[in-house]
Amino acid sequence: MIQNVVLRRLFAAALTVGVCSIGSAFAQQLVYAKDGSGVYGYKDTPRLPWCEWLCHDPDRPAPARVNPGDAAASGPIPSDAVVLFDGKDVAKWQAAADWKLEDGHLVAGNSPFTTKDSFGAVQLHLEFMTPAGFDAPLFNRGNNGVFLMGLYEIQIFESFREKIYPDGQCAAIYGQTPPLVNASRPPGEWQSFDIVFLPPTFEGDAPAVPARVTVIHNGVLVHLSAEIHGETGHRIVPQYKRKASAGPLMLGGHGCPVRFRNIWLRRL
Repeated sequence: MIQNVVLRRLFAAALTVGVCSIGSAFAQQLVYAKDGSGVYGYKDTPRLPWCEWLCHDPDRPAPARVNPGDAAASGPIPSDAVVLFDGKDVAKWQAAADWKLEDGHLVAGNSPFTTKDSFGAVQLHLEFMTPAGFDAPLFNRGNNGVFLMGLYEIQIFESFREKIYPDGQCAAIYGQTPPLVNASRPPGEWQSFDIVFLPPTFEGDAPAVPARVTVIHNGVLVHLSAEIHGETGHRIVPQYKRKASAGPLMLGGHGCPVRFRNIWLRRL
């Protein structure tokens, strides 16, 4: 109980300096897992109807940690790929003044970063680095995300050490499904996502076929044709609200200087 009070005070203090727009939610009813593991999350959120757990439940079993090995150099890009970022320019993206190019890397700012073009079914590759020694509240350590169609988030987070709720750790389908294992590398080291995404299809107002995603994190399979239950949100049961089969790729912006490189995709 003392730990929970300290955490809520920490997040409340962060809010006074405007660290993160979702900080107020973190400060509401943050609690630790009952097993003493140190995982933190919520117990005042709705139950996810496809499983036994609450949204952002700290008692949900945390994925086992695996060592993915050392980061390799960026591999070759397929000849039919759409190169979204190769370290030279951001011509394929909407302007965002608080993102920057630095040493051939794309460095995140506060606002989302969105492609000009829309995509449906894709094979996506990107590489990212969570910052080492970044002084931030717990909820913003390495915080970013890959939003497929701008709607469905594969989480980026500093999950090598940080014990956020399992459906919010790195490589989770945010607020829905934890990765099969935790394949995170330490902050300051390059990591990779290889994602195969199939968009939803609709009949009238209802999804006929839900979106599905396969994710390989640092060479380790962490989702295999996993169902996406709706649009990403915080502390909610996801729903399909926008009847779309294509949309822009978006990178989240949370004021944490996560770095990106070598972003490309193939339309499927």
